[in-house]
Amino acid sequence: MFRTVLEQKIRERRQTFEEFAEYAEEFAREHGHPGTLSPRHLQRLVAGRGPKGQPLGSVRPATARLLESIFDVSVGELLAAPDPTPGVVQPDFRTMYGPDLTRACAWLDEHAGWAGETSRREVGSRLARLRQGEVLDRQMRRAKIGRSRVVEALRDYYRTDAASEYDLYRVRCSGRDIATSVISRLEWLDLACPLTPETDRLALVDIAHDDVCRLDPRCAVDRLAETAALDVRIANAPIYRLMSIDTGRLAIAGSVGMSSFLEYALSADVLEGELLDAITASTDTVPGALRMRDACLPDLASVLSLSERLCAGGVVALCAIARPGDPYRGGRDYALLVQERSGEVLNASRTLAVIPKGFHQPLTDVRADARIGATLSREMDEELFGRVEVDSTCGDHRSAVPMHPARLSEPLRWLTDDSQRMRMECTGFGLNLVSGNYEFACLVVIEDEDFWCRYGGDIEANWEASGLRLYSSLDHDLLTELLADESWSNEGLFAFAQGLARLSEIGGGRVDSPLRKRMASAP
Repeated sequence: MFRTVLEQKIRERRQTFEEFAEYAEEFAREHGHPGTLSPRHLQRLVAGRGPKGQPLGSVRPATARLLESIFDVSVGELLAAPDPTPGVVQPDFRTMYGPDLTRACAWLDEHAGWAGETSRREVGSRLARLRQGEVLDRQMRRAKIGRSRVVEALRDYYRTDAASEYDLYRVRCSGRDIATSVISRLEWLDLACPLTPETDRLALVDIAHDDVCRLDPRCAVDRLAETAALDVRIANAPIYRLMSIDTGRLAIAGSVGMSSFLEYALSADVLEGELLDAITASTDTVPGALRMRDACLPDLASVLSLSERLCAGGVVALCAIARPGDPYRGGRDYALLVQERSGEVLNASRTLAVIPKGFHQPLTDVRADARIGATLSREMDEELFGRVEVDSTCGDHRSAVPMHPARLSEPLRWLTDDSQRMRMECTGFGLNLVSGNYEFACLVVIEDEDFWCRYGGDIEANWEASGLRLYSSLDHDLLTELLADESWSNEGLFAFAQGLARLSEIGGGRVDSPLRKRMASAP
């Protein structure tokens, strides 16, 4: 329970008191405010006490004006107790709409053909009717649906359009077939393609933000209200849309255009929630029963028509770090990293996934950043080594070259100083039937054992993960159990299996993989 509205609003910004105090000082400098706000002063205010224990009315006028400028709320309201009504989401129409949600509502107004502020009112009205418990219950019900049930539902939906060369990716482990919702073909698998300037050749061919999404405005309103209620981060960053693909061991080629994350989040990404809700309600998941899927991805032909739809996607990579032998753990191996996805993320929430995992999107150079390796390097620095400023959901990019060697984290800079210390490969490509996303499965192998001794303690997942798991590449039994875990995201399992298979080929005695065969099965 929050003690003051001020405390509640700071937590809603996902900031600690120290971070907010630092932000307030920077805000004051940029806007010419005379007010100051130290962390200690802020802690007294959020606790409902004035400076040095004095009454709240004695808060310094300059500080009061600073807080009012930041939140557009009177200081008296900020220092009051929050609404105690349990369970109901109480939207504050002046402060609920931060820059991201404001832009989302404006975008929806434009693309739905609505008058200005319509989306804002609709989202607020929907929020006012929502109960926090209702939203959380729905999220938890979705999270309990295992990967196999999703695959089965999609197999039911697409069963009449099976194409022999495109099959659902699956693996065989300890006599058991483990399927995913990722469709692939032989030419897209087991690529072992190094991500170098010569082989990493995705190219930007269209910079126009073509409107190719199938938007249902009411579904979009529900999605925005749900993300606001759950405090899910959504930022309208530019993303790439895949238009053509040509993969092989010699090169990863193809073409991409531009789109926006909002366009994806409010259209194609809605398909996952629709599918999961149908499964939890035990209703049909066949053609004609899923309205949004019927409109966006009605058959495999539409899934494969990349240039005709919004095909967003990303890079999912298994990270394997060489370690020296240990008297407790055993011989020389690779540490394999797996993340438990946070409830704050929009995509693959509350599932298992490899790490790093990220949307394929540019930072500042939209043409150069089209390469797979550019996204993979950025996600490593962000998700493993703590680079906050390269996270597109956490603020604007003010650096002209965010991935310049001088700006890299110390662990990544050490890895890139010597080309023999790390290898990055694309191991496979597929299209995920859940939302039609493209997935580049990759493998990052840190070959130099010295890295583990130097920087093992610096490896820490960011806000996108609620936990980080560590597995030994020699632990056959635990890897067998992990592969069969129903909480995997489909793209995560795809990348893990492809990466582990490739690691078995190059890792020698460091790897004891339970994978014996990888195959595909028709939808």
